[in-house]
Formats: sequence, C-alpha cells, structure tokens
Amino acid sequence: MSKKQLINRIIQIIIVLFGISLLTFTLIYLAPGDPVRTMYAASGMIPSEDVIQQIRESMGLNDPFFVQYWNWLSSCLRGDFGISYSTKKPVIDIILLKLVPTLKLAFMSLIVMLIIAVPFGILAAVKKNKVIDFLISGTTFLGLSIPNFWVGLMLLYFIALKFKLLPVVSTGDGVEKMILPVLTLAFSMAAKYTRQVRTVVLEELNQDYVIGARARGIKENIILLRHVLPNSILPLITLLGLSLGSLLGGTAVVEVIFSYPGLGNMAVSAITSYDYPLIQAYVMWIALIYMIINLLIDISYKYLDPRVKERG
Repeated sequence: MSKKQLINRIIQIIIVLFGISLLTFTLIYLAPGDPVRTMYAASGMIPSEDVIQQIRESMGLNDPFFVQYWNWLSSCLRGDFGISYSTKKPVIDIILLKLVPTLKLAFMSLIVMLIIAVPFGILAAVKKNKVIDFLISGTTFLGLSIPNFWVGLMLLYFIALKFKLLPVVSTGDGVEKMILPVLTLAFSMAAKYTRQVRTVVLEELNQDYVIGARARGIKENIILLRHVLPNSILPLITLLGLSLGSLLGGTAVVEVIFSYPGLGNMAVSAITSYDYPLIQAYVMWIALIYMIINLLIDISYKYLDPRVKERG
C-alpha cells in the first residue's frame, strides 16, 4: 500500500466513523424515554419535575439536535464518552476494562479455530472426493447449521452440569473460565474456515506451477508446504481479519450464556438498562477497531505478497 493509498484509506475511515457516529446519535436521540429519567431510574431515585428540567438544561438536552450532536462528538474526540447511567463511572474506563477480556476471548478463539480448520481444510483438499473429504464437508455443514448459542448451551450442559469437568460459572482470571466460550466461538468459525481453506488450497493445486512441479518429480508434500500454502495465505488472512472483527462485536450471546465479563455482556446490560452513553461508546469503539483491523490487513499485503510490493 502506497502512502497515497494509506492516506485515502484513513480519510475513508474518518468519513465512515463520522457517519456511524451521526447514525448512532440519531437513533439514541429518537429513542423513547427521557435520558434524565432513565439515569435516575437506574439509581432507584424519583426526582421532581423541576429537578429533571434543571438537569436537562445542565446536560444540554434542551439544545437543538445538531448542537447536542456536536457537543457529544467533540467530547468523544477528546476521549470523553460521558458517564454511565447505571454505574456512574466514566464510560471510557468501563470500555477499556471490558475490552481486554473480549480481546483475550477473540484471540484464543482464533487460535483454536486455526488449529482445527487449517489441517482439516488441507486434508479435505488433498483427499478431494474421497471418504475423508465427505466426512469433513458434512461435519462443517453441520457446524455452519448450528447456532452459537445452542452449541454453548450444549457444552454448558454436558461439560459443566452433566460431567462436572468445569464450573458452570467460573470466577477469577483463570484460563478455565475461557474454555467453554472459546470452544463455542471456535466451533462455527472452524466449520466456515475449513471450507474456505479447502477451496483456496484446491484452487492453488490446479495452478500451472503445481502441475509443472509434479512433472519435474517434486514430492507432493514439498509442493504443498513450500508452494501451495504460501500462496494460500493472502485470502485466508483477509478472512482471519474479518473473523476477528466480527468476534469483537458478535460475542454478546456467548458472553451472556457463560457470564463472561466482556464487551458483549456489557453491551447487553447497557441496552437492558437504557445506558445510552455506554451504548454509543460501544458502537463507536467496535466500528473503530474493525476498520483498524482491515487497514492493518491491507498494509500487511505489501509485506506478504511480493506482487503487491512490485506494483507499489
């Protein structure tokens, strides 16, 4: 990626973030209910109407829409996302506190998924149209058909309740509290990624350079490890980045099932308690992280693919 392309991508990210911020603020602005009443309801207090109007005035809630939006956006640009209605703590502190567990969960799920998907995807491609290929394809189809929450509930029932191999609700910062959520997230991802690995490897195995290498008598294992796999990395890295982004924003159901203290669980709690500042910050942070991941993937192409480096 050239310097000009990098600048263009950064400008695109800024524009998209601006659009997401405007859409998010608009939806919260149009949401039913009064933010001040919601804030007091979360603390169990019932203030008088005069107190409510005074607080609305002090918070700028009586200002026109675009004035409120600009005040909120300028505060966000300074790193101030407001105060949580439910916890009365700075929103940025809550986000950063919950982000770390979610990142751990996402990276561990990706690692487990790769350990499962890459070897089975390669095996299915090498053994195309054989029994092992049909078995792997059937299993991956089953994995894609089963929703995450059902897998999580089954793991919770059999591993935690039935056989008591792990506690139902793990406390502390140990690895054991991550095992079931990681397996749940990795299950469906491994099914999808196995099929993708199989498709990419099959495409490479049909390339002319592979046919030429076989004609020269090079062993199949050497062709696979030294030529096919390196050329299969780029599309897989793109999928890996997209998977990481979707994991950060799509773990809510799994985190709730296993009472995992991550961003998804926090987002669900914020929605149920009408914690608008926390909801807005969550959406903005997830969008920012997702686009940064995609940008880093594009930048990595220059170092992973010599053809991109030559064109640059």
